[in-house]
Amino acid sequence: ELKAESGCVLIKIKDNGSGIPNEVAEHIFSPYFTTKGSGTGLGLAMTKRIVEFWNGKIWFETSEKGTTFFIELPLA
Repeated sequence: ELKAESGCVLIKIKDNGSGIPNEVAEHIFSPYFTTKGSGTGLGLAMTKRIVEFWNGKIWFETSEKGTTFFIELPLA
């Protein structure tokens, strides 16, 4: 989902998985953190740095019914 509001664009990316456990959630944007057997654990850490470089914010909300990631970027 993509929408413009209050001088920003808000991007929502949602899944319908089982959610992110609390012990994982606190590390989700940490470099080299992964719960998978492969990969570098850099994807979300790099995404956060890029979003913040452009004066934006990234966060997520999670429950047993899935997780939604939000990316907010200024329009100007």
